[in-house]
Amino acid sequence: MSSFWSAWIIVLTLAFLVGIIWLLRWTMTNFTGIKEGELMDHEFDGIVEINNPLPRWWMILFWVTIVWGLIYLALYPGLGNFQGLLGWKSSNQDVQSIEESRAATEEAREAGLIVQYDREMRAAEERFGPIFEAYAKQPIKELAQNPDATEIGKRLFLQNCAQCHGSNAMGGKGFPNLTDDAWLYGGSPEAIKTSLLEGRQGQMPSFSGQFNEQQITELATYVLSLSGRKVDPELAQAGKQNYAVCAACHGQDGKGNQQLGAPNLTDNVWLYGGSQDAIEETLKNGRRGVMPAWEDILGEDKIHVISAYVYGLSND
Repeated sequence: MSSFWSAWIIVLTLAFLVGIIWLLRWTMTNFTGIKEGELMDHEFDGIVEINNPLPRWWMILFWVTIVWGLIYLALYPGLGNFQGLLGWKSSNQDVQSIEESRAATEEAREAGLIVQYDREMRAAEERFGPIFEAYAKQPIKELAQNPDATEIGKRLFLQNCAQCHGSNAMGGKGFPNLTDDAWLYGGSPEAIKTSLLEGRQGQMPSFSGQFNEQQITELATYVLSLSGRKVDPELAQAGKQNYAVCAACHGQDGKGNQQLGAPNLTDNVWLYGGSQDAIEETLKNGRRGVMPAWEDILGEDKIHVISAYVYGLSND
């Protein structure tokens, strides 16, 4: 921030505080010429107003908040480029992106300044680290039966996973439902934990360059028939002839392949929609599903607890 804007913020902030103090003092002054507690010289409907001052506790509370504001501004960064008497530094001052924020944080650390995030993370690790370490030693199936552990896992899930899978973990279009038994990469404790640790990259290729519109319609019809849907038998039979390109991932019987993340096409569970149009769109344009890796963000111990919670959702 330039010196001009820094000075502008400091002057404007302090001017507002001085104005508030003046206004508070002004309201405490008796301009009526009538002593406090005595009757005023006007009435309405038989009611005479008394010259009462503002409640003392109310005034004291105002002064306390003003003093607190001055102390806060003196100790912590916030007044332009002033970093505060405690030497703290806000890592998001004058930054336009996450990368710049991280760089500013690293500069603060190298300069020996206190970074609030680091302090809070250390305090949290000292308090909760032993709890997660103890949970990490228990098998996921066993941990899924521990109500305290699953409650922690639920909170971690809501903080980090609910944005995609929903707060009820039932997913949405393009985001798997975690409460059923249809797993793209497997629903075992180990498979769930691997998905969280390493992430997943789903790749469904586009066939628009290989098949024409009619062939796409026929192939989609055959795929629908695999899940027991009522379809045009002639279109399905025609589509079966081109299904060989799909069988490489989904299997000749359409049961899928969890090692590849290829969905089961026979269970009538559709990640991107199970209508004729939705399946044709998938065949024409392909799909790119991305599950981010969480190991570097949360650490393996926390992921172990989330895995137990997710495992329990479909194994209650």
